[in-house]
Order: sequence, then C-alpha cells, then structure tokens
Amino acid sequence: MIADKAYLIPNSVGEAIEMARINKDTFKYLAGGTDVMVNRFQGNEESSCLIDLTKIESLKGISKEGETLRIGALEILEDLKLNTFIKEEFPLLIEAALAVGSPLLRKTATLGGNLLCENRCLFYNQSEWWRESVGYCLKCEGDICIATQGKNACFSELVSDTAPALIAMDAQVELIDVDGITRIKVEDIYSGDGVYPRNLTDTAILTAIILPLNRAFRGSFHKLRERESLEFTSLTSAVAVDKNGKLKIALSGVDPKAIVVEGTVESDKAELIKQAVKGSRAVDNDMYSRKYRREMISVFLNRSFNKLNIL
Repeated sequence: MIADKAYLIPNSVGEAIEMARINKDTFKYLAGGTDVMVNRFQGNEESSCLIDLTKIESLKGISKEGETLRIGALEILEDLKLNTFIKEEFPLLIEAALAVGSPLLRKTATLGGNLLCENRCLFYNQSEWWRESVGYCLKCEGDICIATQGKNACFSELVSDTAPALIAMDAQVELIDVDGITRIKVEDIYSGDGVYPRNLTDTAILTAIILPLNRAFRGSFHKLRERESLEFTSLTSAVAVDKNGKLKIALSGVDPKAIVVEGTVESDKAELIKQAVKGSRAVDNDMYSRKYRREMISVFLNRSFNKLNIL
C-alpha cells in the first residue's frame, strides 16, 4: 500500500530499493539532506515519500580493497580530510570536498549526495512564487527555457564540486538496483540533459566511490563563486596527472554534465584548453555571465598547468 505521505527509514540497501519500488514515482532518496530539503523548501521537490538512507551501515566506511580505495557514499564531506589513505593518495578530493558549501553544510552533506545533487539554474532555483510570476521553465513543467528562450533543451548546470576531482582521478561509482550491482565511471552518471541530468534509474542507489590506488596523483583544483564560504559553483575545474604522465581535466558548473578532456603531460596544452572551452555549453543562467565563465576556464587551466609544472 502506498502512503499519501511517508518518511521511511530502511536498514539495508535491499530494503530501501524495495521501498522505492513500492512507492515508485512518488519517492526521493535522502542522505545528508542539504540539497533535497532546500529544494523541498523552494517547492522544486515535492515527493510524497522520503526514504532516509542514513541508517544503512553498508553505505558508510572507507577501506582499501586490493588496488582501490572504497569510500562509502554516506561518508560526510568534512570527515574525508581525516582519512589517512585519502590524505596520502587523493588530496585533490579533500580540496574539492572542503570547497562545498559552508562548514556547517559540510558536516552534514555526503560524498554520494554531492555527486548526485540536482542541477541548478538561476531561473529555476527560486521560490514557487518567483517561478510562477516569471513563468515556468522546462525543468518545472513549462514549455520554454527562460535563459535561452529555446524550447528544445534545458541547460541547468551540474554543480557538484567533488565530481570534477573524482573524474580527474579516474574514479568509478558502485550502484545497486533491482538488477544487481554495477560499476561505471563517475562521468557516465551524467546525461547532459538539464531536466533529467543523470543516467540512473529512479530506484538505483549509489553505494560507494572507487578510486585507483598507487597512481601518485598530483592535482590542481579551482572554484569560481561569489562568496567563498557558501555559493554553488559557477565553474569548478580539476586537473590530475598520474605517475605515468596521464593528464585528465574535468569541469562542472558550465554544462548540464561534466566536461572531460584527456591527454598526457606531452599534449598541446592550448589544444586541451580549446577542447574544454568548446565542450562547455554555458548559458546566461548564472550570476556570472556565460562569456566570463568560459574565459575563466582558460584562466583556471593555465593556473593548474603552472602549478603542476607541465607547461
């Protein structure tokens, strides 16, 4: 029986998926709540059933498994800096995690939740009264993108800060659904469609993040925002280089999905930057202009190449 309004607390992933299956089309998974609950307050999230995952112990913990480090999806962002493996092998992830929101939010927000945070747009992330007065957009059942005046595509932006860092270090995610367990690259989570931004079924649960050990990653992270201690990103860039000279760039904040460019330390850096800028579909739906954010891609990447001494 489907409840009119319910708050459910499963004790296992299997139980959570079964609850989701029963309440299909009416539920939302909840972890730290720093994204979901704000969207509910604004009227952008109205699911009648919330499934709270915080009691599921299998979604917590950090452990070495062979040549990989497994990080539970419910690990708190602020706590990542305390883990020895992460400090030694993946300091880029710590830098990204500590750039999310404010200190108070980071003590509640989870790593998995940040990867799956809802895409944002200046014309969508407003109060219900504001959206009704200006006109509903494609992301809230309207028939036009207010930012572009187009009717075919929503350009709400991926704003995860941890996603670029994890992508740059070739991280994967582990997913569990009704059909079993799968692993995919972090970048493959994102669809590029602003209305339906993730390539995941509704019932799937992101259980862990998997990072490759012994690659000796060196990294550089930058984030563009109006207020350093609070704002969602207008552009996040992460660049990582491993011991074999592989170079990987990942951006968020300038497209509905992550922008990914791969090369080596010997690659033409101007060409890598050109590919990153070309891949960005930023529109004027942010406090900073499209032109400025695209220009800052070059600035951030050049700074990263200088820091990593790979010019």
